[in-house]
Amino acid sequence: MKKYLFCCIVILMCCFLSGTAALAEGDTSTLNIPQTGYTAPVPAVYATPATQQGSIVWVTYDSIDYLNKNTPVQKTAAVYLPYGYDENNTEIRYDILYLMHGWGGSAGEYFQRGSSVTSIKNMLDHMIENGKIKPVIAVSASFYNEYSDRDFGASEDALRQFHRDYEDYLMPAVEGRFHTFAASTAPEDLAASRDHRAFGGFSLGSVTTWMQFCYDTDYIRYFLPMSGSCWYYGTYGDFQTEKNVDFIRQLVEDNNLNERGYFIYHAVGTQDSVRNQTIWQAEEMLSRDGFFSPEHYVFYQKEGGRHDFEAVQEFMFHALPLFFPQG
Repeated sequence: MKKYLFCCIVILMCCFLSGTAALAEGDTSTLNIPQTGYTAPVPAVYATPATQQGSIVWVTYDSIDYLNKNTPVQKTAAVYLPYGYDENNTEIRYDILYLMHGWGGSAGEYFQRGSSVTSIKNMLDHMIENGKIKPVIAVSASFYNEYSDRDFGASEDALRQFHRDYEDYLMPAVEGRFHTFAASTAPEDLAASRDHRAFGGFSLGSVTTWMQFCYDTDYIRYFLPMSGSCWYYGTYGDFQTEKNVDFIRQLVEDNNLNERGYFIYHAVGTQDSVRNQTIWQAEEMLSRDGFFSPEHYVFYQKEGGRHDFEAVQEFMFHALPLFFPQG
């Protein structure tokens, strides 16, 4: 059955390849893109500095080490502010994107590595300057703190607890300081602004993104899991795909998400080392008699894409105009 579904997906992708070209040209309607397909490369100019450049600021916030007796800790996150952001202008409000790294990563790595600005930061500048997306605030956070054990098992434990940090500490710290659509940091105001909030991540950050879907759809409408599947049940090497998709479907039904709105842009490279787990979940979700319709779930691949930030950049380039279209 799995082989049959995989073949169907491949056929659908080939049939829809011409539709992917429309996506590459800036189609911003989730209803007008094929549910499956391949992404196109990001134009090379997007890796270079833009004329109108946003800035990176660091936020330090209080949190809890949930794996160490709830010990108080301080954590940091890097925040991208778009060109023209004015802290004194409270009339202009911004959509917000949270991003999570993979195993062994760190806060800020989407925007800066060492002293170097990443091509993703440059890409955001260009996308805003060229009108592909609205000006957006983006947050490069971490499920680690300075005392965290960074081996794989401990990292998985940390990402499973991250939603608590996100709800109680990170989101209020960031959105209490910067001008998002949340009227305040009260839970009800953060929930009321969910249509203006997205969460994405790569590798274990993709697993974190699925966890955010499992816990935080009251606060987040848009999700970008890149190179990874849902591990609410199971773990690496024990991919309980059917059980996880059952759970995701139940969450959609229980939380009335088809009516309230949600959108998942699921992506992986064709040469990615974790492609199998991602494909298995995509197959399972697409096999559910249309329950996960194109307006709520799409699955895209990067031809030749590997488990790296080049693929991440390409997926973000295509997903963000669907989350935050200009106009």
